[in-house]
Amino acid sequence: MIPAKADPDVQAAYLKTEMEPRLAEAQAGQRAVFFVDAAHFVLAPFLGFLWSVARLFIRAPSGRQRFNVLGALNAISHELVTVTNDSYITSEQVCQLLGKLTDLHLTVPITLFLDNAAYQRCALVLQTAAELHIELCFLPPYSPNLNLLERLWKFVRKECLYSTYYDKFPAFKTAIVNCLAQTHTKHKGALDSSLTLHFQMFKKAQFLTA
Repeated sequence: MIPAKADPDVQAAYLKTEMEPRLAEAQAGQRAVFFVDAAHFVLAPFLGFLWSVARLFIRAPSGRQRFNVLGALNAISHELVTVTNDSYITSEQVCQLLGKLTDLHLTVPITLFLDNAAYQRCALVLQTAAELHIELCFLPPYSPNLNLLERLWKFVRKECLYSTYYDKFPAFKTAIVNCLAQTHTKHKGALDSSLTLHFQMFKKAQFLTA
């Protein structure tokens, strides 16, 4: 599925003029580039695949609690920095994430690519980023295909949520936390092959009306 309001021409121009030069600097060790995004994992059924000739009843969680993860993924090393909670992601969490990135004490400029969520583009975040000398680059609207973190969230859902039943919220949250904690160990091989700097692009001719 392609977002209906996505503009392939704008995406292509942004990739060429904004992303590729900074990613080239990151590959040369002259800049640290992070992709930022928030995932909201809701305690609900995640069906991977189901087919049956007979009717089956599958247990499903009864709650609607959610575990929020605001992440910053290093485009080169795939190091993941997170801020989590069980309520909402706001500008305060974004500023907290900026602080964690500063605490890495990197010796090169820091650039973040992130979407246009209101809590990321507000005055507080812009001011905090300026004070910490962190460059914010906002992706074109409706461009999840340009955000590397979207691939990680997809991997997490597939790895520990699809076709898995969690009776209680703590177990659900622990599974996600453990999966994210193993991105540099158990899951490194799988993620290194999927978190490449090749971004899927579309042509306007591919957009069909459903």
